[in-house]
Amino acid sequence: MSGSGAIASLVDLLEGSRARFGGRPLFATKARDGDAGRWQETTYEGFGALVDRLRAGLSTLGVGAGDRVGIISANRVEWAVAAYATYGLGAAFVPMYESQLEKDWAHIVRDSGMKVLFVSSPAVRDKVAPLVSAIPTFEQLVPLWDEGAVATFNSLLAARPPVPAVHPAGSDVAALLYTSGTTGEPKGVVLTHGNVVSNALTLRELVLATETAEDHRSLSFLPWAHAFGHTAELHMLLASGASMAIAESVEKIVDDIKDVRPTVLFAVPRVFNKIYAGVQRLMALERAPIRWLFRRGLAAAQKRTRHRALGLGERLVLFLADKLIFTEVRARFGGRLKFAISGAASLAREVAELIDAIGIAVYEGYGLTETSPIVAANVPGHRKMGSVGRVLPGVRVAIDGALTGDPRQGEIVVYGPNVMRGYHRRDDETRAVLSADGGLKTGDVGYLDDDGYLFITGRFKEQYKLANGKYVVPSLLEDRLKLSPLIANIMIYGDNKPYNVALVVPSGEGLGDAREPEMIRKKLEDEIARLSEEFKRYERVRSILVTTEDFTQASGMLTPSLKLRRHNILRRWRGELDRLYGVEECGIEPAPSARVSVAPVREQCDDQSETCAEG
Repeated sequence: MSGSGAIASLVDLLEGSRARFGGRPLFATKARDGDAGRWQETTYEGFGALVDRLRAGLSTLGVGAGDRVGIISANRVEWAVAAYATYGLGAAFVPMYESQLEKDWAHIVRDSGMKVLFVSSPAVRDKVAPLVSAIPTFEQLVPLWDEGAVATFNSLLAARPPVPAVHPAGSDVAALLYTSGTTGEPKGVVLTHGNVVSNALTLRELVLATETAEDHRSLSFLPWAHAFGHTAELHMLLASGASMAIAESVEKIVDDIKDVRPTVLFAVPRVFNKIYAGVQRLMALERAPIRWLFRRGLAAAQKRTRHRALGLGERLVLFLADKLIFTEVRARFGGRLKFAISGAASLAREVAELIDAIGIAVYEGYGLTETSPIVAANVPGHRKMGSVGRVLPGVRVAIDGALTGDPRQGEIVVYGPNVMRGYHRRDDETRAVLSADGGLKTGDVGYLDDDGYLFITGRFKEQYKLANGKYVVPSLLEDRLKLSPLIANIMIYGDNKPYNVALVVPSGEGLGDAREPEMIRKKLEDEIARLSEEFKRYERVRSILVTTEDFTQASGMLTPSLKLRRHNILRRWRGELDRLYGVEECGIEPAPSARVSVAPVREQCDDQSETCAEG
């Protein structure tokens, strides 16, 4: 693997970076005490020293090779210290989200065979303590704050004889990352040191090769418990000599960006969608000449991105748009942001093009927890809008057309050093996704173009068939509709039905003065119709149910990575969604419901559309 050298494990990775970048800043955190408001830095050497001390402390709790150490916490320096101290004892790290359901915490602690668990707050401790008390393998709960407990993070840092770091082999387990799971209980993905290191070092070579890596700084808010943040941000930037400022909270990201002035951001499409919606909302309030300049400037910038020559007038328009509009938008990101990396879900092309046009390059990638996670990525010098980039060096993608009947487009199967060992204690499920020759069957549908760029077109597990035999991939349509400032959330439904309907959570910001249910329904229907013009006729949403009950992690409607838990949403709403259809025959009004808003039958059966003709 390019750039890997003798680095076989994450322990080797830290030791190499500590030796090369010792005095440089690694982390920056907002002071919590007397120096509130000031960012405090931890150098590579300082971080390494903390890891050494905590490794010695964990050894006094009996942590050793093969054990499991967990954490429930948002990103913080202690999170990274605990992870690297665990690796240096030959144990595996098991991170969890603060936002996860308590039953998921209990399942992960039990399933992983966890021995020690770090907790971030008294609230988390009080919830988790009763859950883990009866788990046979569990021994110690360790608060990250100081109190009169048997052991705390700081007490484990106390002076004691040093414990030399174990240097795991590449085949040794580094982490169990539990997938959030849109159905059923979370599954533990077993990632080895070799899996994670191969991915982190390859990304380092591809993403930061054209810049002085040490000059880069991110604002870290993507959870390190998620595979994308875990490898692409934490381990890749640590391997590069770059630094990470840790956001105080999601609510303070906007203020933190202005303070930190990052050069790179790692985020999921939801963040970029909000940027897109915010820019569109701002432009809607501007005077007509500014709106004209914005539109013409975007068009010129997009033409330049496609490497097409600009005329004199276009160059002038782009210069003015950049000077008067785009510069102001970039300033909201601190003014130094060179590029942003999007992963974990598909990014709408219009979103990427807008952000790119205002002068922030967006590089979209593709991967899964099971592939450590990156499989393909757009990178500086090699980018194609609409694709998820070229397959990483050392990784191979095969397209299995057995299910689609098309040899060029089918299930994506991944081979390479980043492919997981398997699912923890789930042999049958491991065999179902890992082929005999080591390929991971992703469940995603896509194709490779003639230039080697990978395109994602759907997901087998999500797609369903309408009554007319047409297949629908709802997530692709939902991602498009969520670009609207009127829509906070949406789930499309239509499995074995004559047409698609949707459960819509409206956005208070986008609806303006609309307060009456009928007015809200009409605005949402018009907006969905406008955004659906490029969909195939049978894909379009024909009827909507409006609810002010948003999808949240707490209610079990969203995973920690903010994907829809469709089975839970349907359990709550299926009855009312089914009543949108009324009787089976087209052309007859659906049964009325006090909470259901139904589009007119004329739209459902417009001119004997495919839905009615073939349904």
